[in-house]
Amino acid sequence: MTLGQRLAWDDTVLPFQLDHADIRGRVARLDGVLDAILHQHDYPPAVEALIAEMALLTALIGQTIKLRWKLSLQLQTKGAVRRIASDYFAPAQEGDPARMRAYASFDRDGVHDGDAFAQLGEGYFALLVDQGQGSTPYQGITPLTGHALGACAEAYFAQSEQLPTRFALGFDKSAGHWRAGGVMLQHMPKASPFARDDATGDDGLLAARDIVHGEDAENWDRANLLLDTVETPELIGPSVSPADLLVRLFHEEGPRVFDMQAVRFGCTCSEERVRNSLSIYSARDIAHMTTEDGVVTADCQFCGAHYRLDPATLGLDSPEAKGETK
Repeated sequence: MTLGQRLAWDDTVLPFQLDHADIRGRVARLDGVLDAILHQHDYPPAVEALIAEMALLTALIGQTIKLRWKLSLQLQTKGAVRRIASDYFAPAQEGDPARMRAYASFDRDGVHDGDAFAQLGEGYFALLVDQGQGSTPYQGITPLTGHALGACAEAYFAQSEQLPTRFALGFDKSAGHWRAGGVMLQHMPKASPFARDDATGDDGLLAARDIVHGEDAENWDRANLLLDTVETPELIGPSVSPADLLVRLFHEEGPRVFDMQAVRFGCTCSEERVRNSLSIYSARDIAHMTTEDGVVTADCQFCGAHYRLDPATLGLDSPEAKGETK
C-alpha cells in the first residue's frame, strides 16, 4: 500500500454489510481528528484513552444518522472523570465530510495511572440525536456497565434499541501521535424483536444473546468469533486498509462495502452563540461575570476558543435586546 493510499483511509468511516449473516457494520479510522481533539487540553493518559474510545464509538455510531443531524454521546459519573461529551455532526450535503469534537471534565488529583475505565465509577451512558430545529431530540440512557466504554454502548443498544451490537476498538499513541480504529457489528433490525424476560447481561441488562435466536443467533455468534481474531495493529492501520480488514475477517460472510464517509475535527462555537447563551441574564448577573479587566470571558470546552466580550453589549439590558440601533 502506498503512502497516499494509507493517508486516504485516515479519518474515515466505511459502512459495510455481511450479506450471508444479515449483519451490518462500520470500520472507523481516526488519525488527525483524534490528535485535534486531544491537543486542545492537557489530559492525563487515562483520560486521553477514554476520549479516544469515546471518539471511536461516536464515529462508528454517528455515520448512520441523516444529513444535517447531530449525534451526541455523553458519560456522567461519580468518579475522577466526571464527564465525557462527544458530538458527531452529519454532513450538510452528500459528499461533504462529517465533523466531530469531544472533551472531558475530570478531577486531576483523583485520576491515577491504573485502568482507564476504573476512573469512571458509578454513572450512566447517554445517546442523543438532534434532528434539527422544530424537532424533539431523541435521548436514551443506560447505566455504565462492563469494563469498557464499548461494553456500555453494546448494553445501550441491547437495552434501549433491542439491537445486538458489538464493538472492537483499538488505539495507540506513538511518538506523540494518536491513531485509533474500530469495527462495529450490528444485527439487522427485525420487525418485532423478542427479548428474553430474564436478561443475562451485566447488571441485569439485556445482552445480544437475549435478543437473537435460532439461525440469527448462529450467524451472530459466528461473526463475533471472527471479529475476536482481530488485532490492534489491524484496527488502527495504516498498513491494513479497512476493506482488506473486512476481507480478512469476513470473506466467507459476503462483505459488501458502501460509500466511505470522511470525518474532520469541527466545532460549532461562535461569538454569536456565546452572546445568545448570555442573553437571558440581567445587567446585575452580567456584572458578576465581568472580570477586573472589564470584560466577560468565555472558553469553549471542545476547541479551546477564547472569547472576550463587552459586558455593555450582553444580556437582557443590552441595546440589541431592547431593539435599539446604533
